[in-house]
Amino acid sequence: MPIREALPADAAAIAAVHVRSWQAAYRDLLPGPYLDGLDVEERTAVWAARLGAPERPAVLVAQEPGGRVTGFCCFRAWPSDGDLDPATTGEIAALYALPEVWGTGVGRGLLAASVEALAAAGFREAALWVLADNDRGRRFYEAAGWRADGTVVQDTTAGRTLDELRYRRRLFP
Repeated sequence: MPIREALPADAAAIAAVHVRSWQAAYRDLLPGPYLDGLDVEERTAVWAARLGAPERPAVLVAQEPGGRVTGFCCFRAWPSDGDLDPATTGEIAALYALPEVWGTGVGRGLLAASVEALAAAGFREAALWVLADNDRGRRFYEAAGWRADGTVVQDTTAGRTLDELRYRRRLFP
């Protein structure tokens, strides 16, 4: 499974992964009409803007040998308005894969490559947010050595208020 840096031309493929993953992963957490209404074209515009921005986050994509993008990971320095030091802490801002490749190693490969890139960039630790009720996501991160640090925030999406847990991991032993 090749992993490479995303290009602006990947915006539509990333958007499709993003929408399909949300629709499958959050089916029991968010209202069905909201998930069914997620628009790949709208997401494509968002990803095209991100991938074309001068201060863009790093984005890696996993690609099948035939060229189809099956997952992506977006990472950057921790936001400067947060309580962690953006000089030493990186953030995994998004990690999604097509539902049909869940359990095949695509997510693990993307996460490992992103952690390696964050470490190479000089970050000493990384953090991410995961929905408290997303048991599959929490198990995935915990299996990769991430641990909840006790910080909880609430996010309201489609009229539902959901708890998000912050997970962290040291990048150097």
